[in-house]
Formats: sequence, C-alpha cells, structure tokens
Amino acid sequence: MDLFIRILEVIFPVVAVVGVGAWAGRRHQPEMAVANQLNMDYFVPAMVFVVLANGDFQVGEYAWLAAGAAFSIFASGLIGIFTARGLHEAPKTLALPIMINNSGNLGIPLAMLAFGQSGVAAAVVLFLVSNIIHFTMGPWILDHQAKVSAVWKTPVVVAAALGLVCNMAGLHIWAPLLMALRMLGDISVPLMLFALGVRLCDVQFSESRSALVAAVVRPVAGMLTGALAGWALGLPEALTAQLILFGSLPPAVMNYMFAERYNQEPQKVASIVMIGNIAALLFIPIALLIVLPR
Repeated sequence: MDLFIRILEVIFPVVAVVGVGAWAGRRHQPEMAVANQLNMDYFVPAMVFVVLANGDFQVGEYAWLAAGAAFSIFASGLIGIFTARGLHEAPKTLALPIMINNSGNLGIPLAMLAFGQSGVAAAVVLFLVSNIIHFTMGPWILDHQAKVSAVWKTPVVVAAALGLVCNMAGLHIWAPLLMALRMLGDISVPLMLFALGVRLCDVQFSESRSALVAAVVRPVAGMLTGALAGWALGLPEALTAQLILFGSLPPAVMNYMFAERYNQEPQKVASIVMIGNIAALLFIPIALLIVLPR
C-alpha cells in the first residue's frame, strides 16, 4: 500500500497539471507557440545551466549514463524499424516515435518527483542526449538531405556547454545571478506539462492499429534496453532506475512536429503520440513499481 501511495504521489501532480492544460486547451484554445518558444529559448536553458554549472554536478559520474541513454535510444529506433516492417508501415513513420520519448515534458518532472532534487541532474543529462540525437538524427532519418548542424546553436545546447565549462573550470556564479537563473528555470517544468496538455488536444485518433502497437512497443523497448544498458555498463542502481523510468516515457510530441515539417504521415504520427501518452498512464506506474524502493 505504501508503494502504491508513493506511485500516486509521483503521478498525480504530473497528470493534474497536464489535465489542467488539456482543459484549458479545450475551453480556450490558447495559442501556445510563443509560450513554448519562450520555454525552449529561455526557461529550459536556464534550468539546464543551473543544474550543470552546480559544483555538486560531477560530469564523469554521468558519462556512462549518457552512453546508456544513447544505446537505449538507438536500440529502440532499431526495434521501431523492425516493428514498422512487421506492420507493413514506412520505417520512417514509426522509427522516430518509438526512438524519441518525452524526456522533457514528462521525464524531468517525473524524475524530480520520483527521486527528488538529486534525480533532476540525471534527468537533464537524459534530456540533453535525447534532444541532441533527435535534432541531428531525426531530420536525417526523415530527409537524408536535411542539414543538422543547427542543433549546436540551439539555446539548450549552448546553455549545457556553458554550464559544463563553468562546472569543470570551478567557476562560482554570483549568487544573485544564480538565483535569477534558478527562478527562470523553475518556470520550465510546470509550463512543459501545461503545454503538453494543450498540445494533446490538437491530435486525433486515426490508424489506431499501428498507433496502438507503437504505443506499446515504445515503453516496452525503452524499459528493456534501459535495463540492459544499465546492466552492461555496470551503472549504479539509482542511475539504472533513471534509465528504466526514462525508457517508459511515451513518444515525444515533437515527433508530430517533425513529421509535419517533413510531410512524413503526420496524422499517423499524431495518433501514435496521442495513444502513447494515454498508454503512459499504464506504463509509467509499471516503471515506478520496478524502480522505487519498497
């Protein structure tokens, strides 16, 4: 019973904020493009910088976690290709939604609620690895002529690089400046969840068979490859737990935006995202049941 209550305590704040976003999306149909842009350009980079610049963040401690995340992502993508072929679907359509999960909107808040503040640093590393792969490999998978160099100019990646430089150089950030950055960063997580709720109102169900299969394969493949990576790399139990929780996350909403931009069956990808996020109500508690201490 105690474990059930703990899982509920982790899940409820996430579902509640996403639910408020969905309600607002249905009732007011807010235009979230500007808010999302501000979040990705200012609030998320501020959070990333504060976490990585913190002297308590040990870069070497998370190097193997990053390697494990990369393995899990690429292995899931390979499973996505085989799944697509089994369903007689275009591999480009299913590979990315099975490969790239919602490590930002859901991953960081869940890690914070499940593992406390100590889990945020690992979640940020997983988020960065996922985003770098998504914004480099993603366009290339959908269009081999796409240019991927722009990822290194995105505010999140620049903030991560600056944070790591400050960390490794032993630089101490002026306390009032650090507080201002922390305040900006604190906006990011609730806004991510709220925006996710609003965004989910925009997608519709279609091609439900393929979407349902992909929605199940995504977390199952992620959890299995995450556990395998943790075991193979000899990661501490706490970091393996982070990889398993990371693996359980549903497809990223950004997959739909990529599919729309490259005209790769966007409606089908939207259905995968929608059903995948609903399925997360089952798979995330399963992951928490596995990783939370009894």
